[in-house]
Amino acid sequence: MTAEAFYVDGVRVPIGRARDDGYYAHTRADDLAVRAVRALLERNPDVPRERIDDVVWAATAQVGDQGLTLGRSLAILAGLGQGVPGYAVDRMCAGALTAIVNAGNAIRVGAQDLVLAGGVEHMGHHPMGAELDPNPRFLADRLVDPSALVMGNTAENLHDRFPDITRERCDGFALLSQERTAKALADGVFDQHVVPTTVWSPDGWRVVDVDEHPRPGTTLESLSGLHSPFRPGGRVTAGNAAGLNDGAGGVLLASAAAVEEHGLTPKMRMVDYAFVGVEPETMGYGPIPATERLLARTGLTIDDLDVIEMNEAFAVQCVAFLDHFDLPLDSDKVNPYGGAIAMGHPLAFSGARLAMQLAAYLDRHSDAQRGLTTMCVGLGMGAAVLWERA
Repeated sequence: MTAEAFYVDGVRVPIGRARDDGYYAHTRADDLAVRAVRALLERNPDVPRERIDDVVWAATAQVGDQGLTLGRSLAILAGLGQGVPGYAVDRMCAGALTAIVNAGNAIRVGAQDLVLAGGVEHMGHHPMGAELDPNPRFLADRLVDPSALVMGNTAENLHDRFPDITRERCDGFALLSQERTAKALADGVFDQHVVPTTVWSPDGWRVVDVDEHPRPGTTLESLSGLHSPFRPGGRVTAGNAAGLNDGAGGVLLASAAAVEEHGLTPKMRMVDYAFVGVEPETMGYGPIPATERLLARTGLTIDDLDVIEMNEAFAVQCVAFLDHFDLPLDSDKVNPYGGAIAMGHPLAFSGARLAMQLAAYLDRHSDAQRGLTTMCVGLGMGAAVLWERA
């Protein structure tokens, strides 16, 4: 019989902009992750550090300050003790979701009881694709379309595939993301999982405690004035796509036995998940078949979900998802607290943020029972994880 894996808590640092004057320009990626790990355990003092069975941490660029078997590095750096192991995960944008699923599976088969899982991406130190050397056969043998290697081009391709998803609709979705993020911030939604972080800058030490990327003064007029960098007359802009960002965060997962032993209060239970492959040149389509597969396997419909946290890599992939499942553009069950268009998308970290926001929604809505975290993934994949109130 499969055991149950519970989400107990989640913590992240404020998301910064990946630029020379951004929050974390002078901070190491692994130190951002260490801050999240330490904060997570400080908030759960009844969990002995040496009892953590594993640290599973994701990064897309596993080099430099994001390399050296990241999970094990964090276990040592965060002071968990020499006996705590760890490992690194890479599934691009779904890195943290994969880390969480892997950790949950280790608990569900009875191999482990307490696991930390999350992700980090410092896109200021490691720009997307800068340290990659794709096999030339991808293009020479026509295994993928050349556009598949540039994420903005894949979003333009999705527009081509679904001409009803206009630039205007995507700008409208982007505005909604900004507005919902601003409201969530004002309502204190993020207070329960965003921790103040001390950083160094040329002006000295300072504490950052809110995400750097949101633009609360955004209007449809300002969005409509932006131009696409991906093709002449394109529909994907900096306003209706996620930014380039730095961030880190993770969650504490526990078995039923660990919950009882340490007096923990779980917020939700990991039910099931699905990862799928799709055409790399329209990778943004991924959440649709991933969600369909998960719903079919669990016997549920989209109406059985009370909340859906979907990564907003590009507005077009979100609108495609809404259209496919016959949900309105402003559906109150999809990204009720905004998303990556406003907050930013530090690649392998973002899945952990989705889980934290889903847990926050369940905490604030006692009638909500089920939720979904879902993402599109570079090189043509989709991810979906089903959660239930604990």
